[in-house]
Amino acid sequence: MIFSTRHSFLLACTNLFFCYTAYAKPVEVHARLAPQARAENKVALTLDACSGRFDEYLLSFLIRKRIPATIFVTKKWLDKNPRGVAVIKSNLDLFDVEDHGEKHIPAVIGSGRTVYGLAGEPDVGHLQREVTEGAKAITSTIGIAPQWYRGAGAKYDAEAMTEIKRLGYKIAGFSLNADHGATLHKQAIADKFKRLQPGDVIIAHMNKPQSESAQGLSSGLNKALKQGFVFVRLDQVEMQKMPDPKTRRDKS
Repeated sequence: MIFSTRHSFLLACTNLFFCYTAYAKPVEVHARLAPQARAENKVALTLDACSGRFDEYLLSFLIRKRIPATIFVTKKWLDKNPRGVAVIKSNLDLFDVEDHGEKHIPAVIGSGRTVYGLAGEPDVGHLQREVTEGAKAITSTIGIAPQWYRGAGAKYDAEAMTEIKRLGYKIAGFSLNADHGATLHKQAIADKFKRLQPGDVIIAHMNKPQSESAQGLSSGLNKALKQGFVFVRLDQVEMQKMPDPKTRRDKS
């Protein structure tokens, strides 16, 4: 009887642990550029193209200023924005194109789970499709196989992170959130760059031309160039996870 009670208790604890692990709160992955020789002033600009439209003003600015960027695109965005695709393909010396999924579905698994109001995946199989179909769309449309993945909302649960890595993709974290989903006013976006430090990975958006992201980013990026920052693409570097997520500056 003692053994049976103890066995039941251990089984209940095990089940509780797995339930907690599976349904723990999704987390952002905060990361910076890994240390490199003579890389004191290097930073990375990453731009999400979720669904929506093509911010031609922003990309024209990057091309004019010769600022490299890593663009995370969904299949939805590629299908709806042939003009944007053409601009990117004409400037692959500047732009690295990486995987943001097929339909812009968050990398959280389980019925009823959401990230910023977006429904997650019902099971691992659906997550696999989101990742792999997004990658296939980039390979067929752009002609380059992606190496990095960023889920919708840039939040993940443990099961999703494990599966994304198993599929062969690196998860693209960030250390400075410049436009909070293209919701900030231009001055607030420009002010974010006052906190820019060497090694930072910036996240912003290029799929909402009706927002003030392009204006705020162009202002902040101009200041960064004047300060001597050098921009790199994620396919040219490695990243490392930030040791203490409580110190992140993207919420300020």
